[in-house]
Amino acid sequence: MEVFETYQTPLSSRYASKEMAHLFSPANRFFTWRKLWLNLAIAEKQLGLPISDDAIEQMKANLTLTPEQFEIAAVEEKKRRHDVMAHVHTFGKVAPAAAGIIHLGATSCYVTDNADLIFLREGLGFLIRSLAVLISRLSAFAAQYRDLPTLGFTHFQPAQLTTVGKRATLWIQELLWDLRNLKRVRDDLGFRGVKGTTGTQASFLALFDGDHDKVEELDALVTELSGFQYAYPVTSQTYSRKIDADVLAPLASLGATAHKIATDIRLLANLKEVEEPFESTQIGSSAMAYKRNPMRSERVCSLARHLMVLHQNALMTTSVQWFERTLDDSANRRITLPEAFLTADIVLSTLQNISEGLVVYPKVIARRISQELPFMATENVIMAIVKRGGDRQEAHERIRVLSHEAGHQVKHLGLANDLIERIRADPYFDPIKDDLDALLEPSSFIGRAPEQVDRFLKNWVVPALEDPELKEAVGNSGKVELSV
Repeated sequence: MEVFETYQTPLSSRYASKEMAHLFSPANRFFTWRKLWLNLAIAEKQLGLPISDDAIEQMKANLTLTPEQFEIAAVEEKKRRHDVMAHVHTFGKVAPAAAGIIHLGATSCYVTDNADLIFLREGLGFLIRSLAVLISRLSAFAAQYRDLPTLGFTHFQPAQLTTVGKRATLWIQELLWDLRNLKRVRDDLGFRGVKGTTGTQASFLALFDGDHDKVEELDALVTELSGFQYAYPVTSQTYSRKIDADVLAPLASLGATAHKIATDIRLLANLKEVEEPFESTQIGSSAMAYKRNPMRSERVCSLARHLMVLHQNALMTTSVQWFERTLDDSANRRITLPEAFLTADIVLSTLQNISEGLVVYPKVIARRISQELPFMATENVIMAIVKRGGDRQEAHERIRVLSHEAGHQVKHLGLANDLIERIRADPYFDPIKDDLDALLEPSSFIGRAPEQVDRFLKNWVVPALEDPELKEAVGNSGKVELSV
């Protein structure tokens, strides 16, 4: 019952994937701290410091914390008011041969900041792979409906026709840009390394008796053991919080893309042209039993707004870091960084779930086209009558008058658009009456939309997903099932 008596963030309790929720869990955080302490000890021993083999082996054997160790750490932290030192002492109890050398020469940010950089890099990997799967799903949708005409909208007013598939490529293109941005920031991510209390490496210089080369070698070795290709050349006590802002920027941009896609789907659901999945037992409203609310897309919009705002938080934290360090970033970052990644993870999984069950209603789409197409076809009608010897200006005037009459029928009387019937009834248009059906064929109004879909998928999507990491992710992916 205790779990129901304390607040839990819905990001992890209701929505996020197990993988992303585990990444930012206390168990993984403190495991990573211990791994970093082990890497430091291995490097220091390799460079000549008197660290025993037993110390290394005991550290290796106790990287994962037991429930009892979590309790010990909580007691230590309450006593010391310092989370890192609480875990130094807790680690030392299960690795007594290493108790005297754990954290040797380091400052707290050695474990906290380096661990955060590891989490950021792994989190970006999760998002990159999830995004690739989403792109693959929407690409299949675009290909399936590459040539299905649908009414285009500008200003959410009827415009020239496009296709259902072509509209989806607009979504995919923005997701490809998000994929590029996420990969860029992951590839650019460095390691804090071993830099000491204010970034001068003074403590490590003292450990190695003033040997600058060994200090530099230590930094490089720990960086390599931790799986990074390079460490930031200079830091203060922390790595620059501008890195957090840089990482959250593409996440916020992804949020904007997701919001746009989900909003389009919500509007299409209102038009009853395209709907997100709706299960047979799903309830849309507690009062209105007939309702089919687009709750998944609404969830995406809700969380995407949160994701976009979190970047501002990182920017503000970056801007107020005084000199070599100030602690007013700490509590903020404990919330902001995990929430950003959990939120992005949820947005992507929900969009994937939507994309895997999108329902298209071609007859509804065709009916709406038939209501608007007569007005859009008037230029074709004028051109056809001119080709049969008619006068362009006279044809334009007759069409203008008939269009206004038909518009009156639609707007003031609530009747169907009867412009084509009016054209058929006007003797002036007798030369082209047999051509009217062909002039009103929706596929003749979609331009190169199908070819654009084909070319886009072939030249842009396929190469992007050929990346081995992404190809494997797509190949191993299954359908997303939402827990709520």
